[in-house]
Amino acid sequence: MKRYFLGLAANYDAEDRRAQLFSLGRDEDRTDLAKFLERKYDGKAILTKNGRSALALALKAYFKEGDRIIVNGFTCFAVYEAVKEVGLVPVFADITRKDLNFSIETLEKVLKMSEEKPRGIIIQNTFGNPVDIEAIEKFAKENDLVIIEDLAHATGVRYPDGREVGTVGVATALSFGKEKSIDTISGGAVILRHPCLNEIEAPSKAPKLSDHLRARFYPTFGAACRALSHIHLGGVLMKILIKIHWVERSADNKLDCERKISKFEARLALRQIKSLKRSGEVPLREFYLVKERDLVLKKLAEKGYYFGGFWYEKPVSPERYYKKVHFPEKECPNAVFISEHIINFPNYYTRRILEPARKIVQDYLIKEGE
Repeated sequence: MKRYFLGLAANYDAEDRRAQLFSLGRDEDRTDLAKFLERKYDGKAILTKNGRSALALALKAYFKEGDRIIVNGFTCFAVYEAVKEVGLVPVFADITRKDLNFSIETLEKVLKMSEEKPRGIIIQNTFGNPVDIEAIEKFAKENDLVIIEDLAHATGVRYPDGREVGTVGVATALSFGKEKSIDTISGGAVILRHPCLNEIEAPSKAPKLSDHLRARFYPTFGAACRALSHIHLGGVLMKILIKIHWVERSADNKLDCERKISKFEARLALRQIKSLKRSGEVPLREFYLVKERDLVLKKLAEKGYYFGGFWYEKPVSPERYYKKVHFPEKECPNAVFISEHIINFPNYYTRRILEPARKIVQDYLIKEGE
């Protein structure tokens, strides 16, 4: 059996594929999702086309054009795009090897080196690893920084002090995109908890038909690609689907603050969030830092684990957008190092299935101090 990371689409089972393909959405589903999020995160909820649109609205609500915003130095292009979309300036903070988040030390370094004082900070809790929120919240108050929480990786996670992620900052942005904590292929939401600096209009346009259909069929296409992978044709089919725009790569999902989430995606997102709350399970991404990464990936592939295409092969991924960011590599050496040595295991395989892969990785782990 071959195991894939991202490359051949999400690992939906037959029941999930049927739900994605045939679920009938209603206007009430959007309303129910918004009301649930408002109760859960204690604010005003606005549903959006995708996570980057939600983050853009959160930033637009609390900052003025030209403000500098501290961003995790190991992140997705979608975060960078959201910051730039509303006329703000991203300031990257380096991260630690332990949890891939910035620390008080790296934040202090950012403030010391910044020509103009940052006004806000986006906390992303990378791969579901929570930051030391008490220390960062204190730091933010001392330096007059407005906190925005990004829950793409961390819906349902709790900070070390017991508070749930998404309940601390002035606003919370959620993504329901591929491989996120809540995955309905696309969609997102923002919850505004404090009085806004700028007026925010909720999206009023219906989703584009092309986006709607891509979200419907993506898991089915993924299943077909996985089936064909046994005769080495799965990758070929996926490349064709991307070429003809029947499948859209995650980072290519366009930011659009005027479009709503699809009704059926709102229905599925609410079901997933409620299920997450009931079970107490939080999808996390397992990561390792290894020497000779290409060799490790080759050994994994020989055993049926195709784990290339992981998050993130560059400090700001995907690689095809990296040059647009003008990332300050000298100021973020840990982020650069990690992007050159990280291997991620998908969160949709059991520990038993991943155990042989884990044994391969163990021989190449980078020890602390190396």
